Amino acid sequence: MSIRPEDVLGVPKPDWKTDDVVMLQDMASKFLEAEVLPHYDRFEKQEIFDRSVWELAGENGLLCASMPEEYGGAGGTYAHESAILEAISHVGVDGFGIALHNSIVAPYILHYGSEEQKKKWLPKMATGELIGAIAMTEPGAGSDLQGVKTNAKKDGNQYVINGSKTFITNGQLANLVVVVTKTDPSQGAKGTSLIVVETDGQEGFERGRNLDKVGLKSNDTSELFFNNVRVPTANLLGTEEGQGFVQLMQQLPQERLQIGGTAIAMAERAIAITSDYVKERKAFGKAVIDFQNTQFKLAEMKTEATIGRVFYNHCVERHVNGGLDPVTASMAKYWLSDLQNKIVDECLQLHGGYGYMNEYPIARMFRDARVQRIYGGTNEIMKLLIARSL
Repeated sequence: MSIRPEDVLGVPKPDWKTDDVVMLQDMASKFLEAEVLPHYDRFEKQEIFDRSVWELAGENGLLCASMPEEYGGAGGTYAHESAILEAISHVGVDGFGIALHNSIVAPYILHYGSEEQKKKWLPKMATGELIGAIAMTEPGAGSDLQGVKTNAKKDGNQYVINGSKTFITNGQLANLVVVVTKTDPSQGAKGTSLIVVETDGQEGFERGRNLDKVGLKSNDTSELFFNNVRVPTANLLGTEEGQGFVQLMQQLPQERLQIGGTAIAMAERAIAITSDYVKERKAFGKAVIDFQNTQFKLAEMKTEATIGRVFYNHCVERHVNGGLDPVTASMAKYWLSDLQNKIVDECLQLHGGYGYMNEYPIARMFRDARVQRIYGGTNEIMKLLIARSL
């Protein structure tokens, strides 16, 4: 690309992008270009990353950047996680599931885990020895988390977990799973608890198939089955049962902000590669960029992406300072993922028939972008949450 995705909009650097955050994003980009991109087509074909890449990412400081140093992390903030997830989208290796591991799974342990739990699990997550997943979705419960049927019954100093989960990101590789369970089904949402399951050698735990998805092929996404899985009661996150739903609600804003960050970063890459393409591609004796329609489309996309980038930067600033509310996070998730899909679609159109060919990056982006409007709570659910604030 003649212009880097991070520079294509020309938006001034926000205050949260301090020198160390910029350095981390640059380092992450170089690592991904050198260690992941050359193998990415293979990962897409085998529909899973090599586990060794996770360990290499850990060695290079790309795992748990926002976790405190005392637990093996780098002592950063969400700003550092944003630098890493933006690098992933700018380089074009969107199936690398470290963003979920870093800024969704690890924070549950940091915020709700006991000191013993944090010391036990976070350092291994920082090295890649443990790969994290969160098991929320079930065959009959998606955005409606109150409908979870997986249950955990106390038996002495153990929980016995039974149930099934689906669409679990990192599901084939993960060996530390935060499971959303009902410890008291009669209490509805108030009977929900989060329990950590270490899956290595765990009797009764089974992985289903690696699901055949439309996009993000290299990101293993699986069914998980819990058949009388016994774990210590000490694996409960929180001081008592029934705190799970509140814990989920408190952490979902960061997950939704992360989806927004991925969205705007992919949109920037789409504009960058399309700008290059239309300058090189000839039609009717002139470059495609010379057609007024092309210029108008690129102008519209740059304008809308700039609005999206400024809004995302604003949300990160608020989040780093502890002031991002769930409604604004829902706005970021739905609007930026809608915008991402719109821009990627327009960019594919400007590629013409070549845009529909898998050898062109825009085709893969078109497939990968679609799920952003679904996971993390569908965009329709986001609008309901926003409407309730009015």
